[in-house]
Amino acid sequence: MAIKKKTASRTVAKKIKDKWRAKRWYKIVAPNMFKGLEIAETLSDEPDKLIGRISEVTLQDLTGDFSKMHIKLQFKIHDYKNDIAYAKFVGHDLTSDYIRRQTRRKRSKMDGVYDVNTKDGYLIRVKPMAITEKRIQTSQQHAIREIMKEEIKNAAENAVLSEFVKMMVSGDLSSQIFKSSKHVYPIKRIEIRKSQILMEPDILPEEPLEEGAEEGTEAGEGAEGVVEDEATPGEPSKSEEAVKETPEVPSPKPSVESSES
Repeated sequence: MAIKKKTASRTVAKKIKDKWRAKRWYKIVAPNMFKGLEIAETLSDEPDKLIGRISEVTLQDLTGDFSKMHIKLQFKIHDYKNDIAYAKFVGHDLTSDYIRRQTRRKRSKMDGVYDVNTKDGYLIRVKPMAITEKRIQTSQQHAIREIMKEEIKNAAENAVLSEFVKMMVSGDLSSQIFKSSKHVYPIKRIEIRKSQILMEPDILPEEPLEEGAEEGTEAGEGAEGVVEDEATPGEPSKSEEAVKETPEVPSPKPSVESSES
């Protein structure tokens, strides 16, 4: 009986070792908005299991800027090819210790939650944070929140996802809100503390569609709305020949003969 137990345990151990041997390392690559840099590496025995995994990295790791070490970016794997897993941006947030350092006694902190749509059809939830030097009235807090809402909404509507993400993590959007809210009360600090992509457009590959649309318009030039006409390079289009030939058709002759008769 003892011999059978030992053999059974050995077979189980072999199976476990075989599972680990079957696993491979995959490189996780950031989207084009972050220049396709390598984020991390992950293990998996099947590539289909990579889909949906979320990897977190600081902005300092991507840019090398130590002043951005408090910004954490989240990427989600959506595709793979060979040993490379392609990830897309799904959101960002600030570290908790950085937020605690900004808040002090006798200061007012204003948080907001706004759902905005980008120019290319993404729905993003943005959570800004504004901190004043001293405590302010409720009416002033309400006015600053309205300014944050309008600035974030206008910035999202006039930018695609990559541009809007760059504005959030680089601080350009915060400085824009800072300038607009000066007349209400002097702001000490404004940060976009968190963002999250809630909905993606139905058609994700935007760049190929734009190239195809341009090709379609170029192919349609010269046809002037004639669908059946197939223009060939280096030769005049058939529609132009048809337009030139139509006046030469003896259409008025029957009308003259009928008048003489």
